[in-house]
Amino acid sequence: MSGFEGFKPDFFRFFRELKRNNDRDWFAANKQRYLDVVVAPMGQFIEAIAPRLHVISKEYRADPRPHGGSMFRIYRDTRFSKDKTPYKTHAACHFRHRAGKDAHAPGFYAHFELDRLMLGGGIWQPPAAALLRIREFIVDNPAEWQRIRSAKSVRQRGGIQGDSLVRPPRGFDPEHRHIEDLKRKSFYVMEEADPALLKSRELVNRSAAAFRAAGRLNRYVCDALELPF
Repeated sequence: MSGFEGFKPDFFRFFRELKRNNDRDWFAANKQRYLDVVVAPMGQFIEAIAPRLHVISKEYRADPRPHGGSMFRIYRDTRFSKDKTPYKTHAACHFRHRAGKDAHAPGFYAHFELDRLMLGGGIWQPPAAALLRIREFIVDNPAEWQRIRSAKSVRQRGGIQGDSLVRPPRGFDPEHRHIEDLKRKSFYVMEEADPALLKSRELVNRSAAAFRAAGRLNRYVCDALELPF
C-alpha cells in the first residue's frame, strides 16, 4: 500500500534550486537527491492513484517504475528548442492506454510544478491516421460528442481543449456543428487545481476526480480508435 502523504518540502526545494542551476554538473552532484526527494514520492503517488484509475478503466497503466513506467523523464528534448537547458523543472506522469507506446496515446495526465498543478486526460497530438479516425467518429456520432462537451464535470474544467488548425481540416464540412472541435489536433479535459494540494494526501482524491471527468472523453476516443475501455 502506498504511503503517499503529499510532496514534502525537499521536493519543492529541489526544483527551486534546479531552476537556478539547470546544468549537467549540478544535476550530477544532486542525482541521488533527485532519486530520493522526487522519484521516490512520485512512485508513491502513482501507486496510490492506481486503484482509483482502475475503477475508471483497467485499460490504463499506473506503473511506478522510474524508467519505462508512468513517470516522465526529467531530461528535456532540446533538439528543436531555443531553450537548451537540459532538465525539466517540474515532475509529471502519464497513465496511458495499454495499447499505446508513448505520450500520444489516450491517457490521463498529472503535472506537478512549484506553483502549478494540472490534472486531466485525453489524447495529445495523435498521429495523422488516429486523428482522422477521431474526427470522422465525431462526424458520425455528434450527439454523444455534444453530451460530453455539455457535461457539468467537463464544463467546470474549461471544456474540451486542445490546439487547433486555423482552417477546417480537408474533407470536413466547414459548417459542421462541431467544426471548432474537428479543427483540433489534440483533445483533452484539463484543470488547473490549487497548487497547495501538492503538499496534501488530498492530491490523490483530486486527481481521481479529474480523471473521472476526463474518462468519458477517453472512452469516446477509445471507441473511435477501436480500443477497449
